Amino acid sequence: MQVPHILTELNIISILVRLLLALLFGGMIGLERGANRHQAGFRTHILVCAGAALAMMTNQYIFDAFAQATDPARIGAQVITGVGFLGAGTILVTGRTRIKGLTTAAGLWASACLGLAIGIGFYEGAILGGILIFISLALLPGIENFFYQRSGVVNLYFEVMGIEYVRRILEEVRRSHLVIQDLNLNQAALMTKEGTAFTLTIRHSRDIRNEELVDRFSELEGVVIVDEI
Repeated sequence: MQVPHILTELNIISILVRLLLALLFGGMIGLERGANRHQAGFRTHILVCAGAALAMMTNQYIFDAFAQATDPARIGAQVITGVGFLGAGTILVTGRTRIKGLTTAAGLWASACLGLAIGIGFYEGAILGGILIFISLALLPGIENFFYQRSGVVNLYFEVMGIEYVRRILEEVRRSHLVIQDLNLNQAALMTKEGTAFTLTIRHSRDIRNEELVDRFSELEGVVIVDEI
């Protein structure tokens, strides 16, 4: 695709077009995240994408204004580093040892890269990248869940009335011909003061759905909570 020369130079028209593209694609990604109640949403992604685009245009302006005596990629590199810290702030470890926010952090980082591409006038890469990033966030989770549900491995979070019930659950796992891959005790945010919490990684037959295991264990004596994580 041949981009008009007026859009590759730094002028009022190209600046406006680039910032509008940053608003469009940053907003698309942010709406998908915000609609699913993630930490960084519509405005955050717009600000990251538009800010990265502005930083890259500033870099191009400095490069042009000072007779190419500067590194045209220096500011862009600093943007990538800075967004890494911003993305880290969206990652949470919950009381059930569930890590949340990794995809949102990756989306912020991708939005910054998208903004850098827009800011330097790499329109082809920006448009194709923006579409693919949006598809990855909006459509691929369904495919991901389909394969994860049939992987034969499930992580379960348990809260039980006392430590003695942990042994009973492990006996039930073995009676059901399931394989225990990992066991971790976790006493954070318990609903019952005398209770015990732990996470259990189980390998099972692929013809058993994860929901069936959750229902089976939730019926055992002494079990307060069973949840897939």
